[in-house]
Amino acid sequence: MAINSRLLETNLIPIKIFNMQHTFESAQPLTFYADYYIRENMIKYPSNGRILELKHSGSINDGSISAIGSNTIYALQEVKKRFRLQDRMNYIYSKIDTDTFMSESIKKYFGMRVTMNDPWETTVVFIISQFNNVKRIRLITKKLMEHFGTPIYDEHNMIIGHNFPTIESIAKASETDIMSCGPGFRGKYLKSAAQTCMENLDLYSLNGKNYYKIKDALMSVHGIGEKVADCIALMGYGKTEAFPIDRWVKRVMERIYFKKEQKIDKIADFANSRWGKYAGYAQQYIFWNGRSIGVI
Repeated sequence: MAINSRLLETNLIPIKIFNMQHTFESAQPLTFYADYYIRENMIKYPSNGRILELKHSGSINDGSISAIGSNTIYALQEVKKRFRLQDRMNYIYSKIDTDTFMSESIKKYFGMRVTMNDPWETTVVFIISQFNNVKRIRLITKKLMEHFGTPIYDEHNMIIGHNFPTIESIAKASETDIMSCGPGFRGKYLKSAAQTCMENLDLYSLNGKNYYKIKDALMSVHGIGEKVADCIALMGYGKTEAFPIDRWVKRVMERIYFKKEQKIDKIADFANSRWGKYAGYAQQYIFWNGRSIGVI
């Protein structure tokens, strides 16, 4: 893919301690519907009726992001929010670097950030993620977008992508149409979640509430359990104290920290005690390093 020349005309956003590849690949919402071009270190994805192209230049420690789109001001705001540029990574690392495994994880994936995403997008991808793998989650998400997302056009009126499906589009869709996108048993949960979010739960009204209230509200939705609720709280609402525990994180925690099988609530208590406000960041590094070394 050739780098769009318009990137050269765009304001640069300075960013320190940021690795675009690690952030994209680490099973966060953008992993499942954005496209990453390793040669250019560029990510491309739809956002609010636009296609954004974000290119990271410079070093991990001291670089910049070029953001372009149909509205440059919007693109710059999106970058700052999506990649949590306000996070002081050195400070966060100082809080979660508590042991040899975490030190190794931080060193290996230095610059990987926890992203901040739309609550509904985050809800959809993590409902799909249940008992699933990254390749298949991505395939299902892309199909849902093509099937239910409104088209995005370029200046020549050519379709260049699709928006993420709205709550309304999934709520009104037939279960047969949803199932045609390949979600399997998760299809009924997607439709149920959309209907609940239309009729009984305004996801966006949860912004500003504390972690526990957000998690309780999310778990009132059929098909959302503790792990998915924690993923949504972390990556959809920015609650970095959330510590999602699936079977893989449970396995890493047991092998690295407990040396035996352990109940999920005990693991959650341990994480809260050890990493506190930044347990969600710790979880992301634990999960991704555990995967790379074969613990998962």
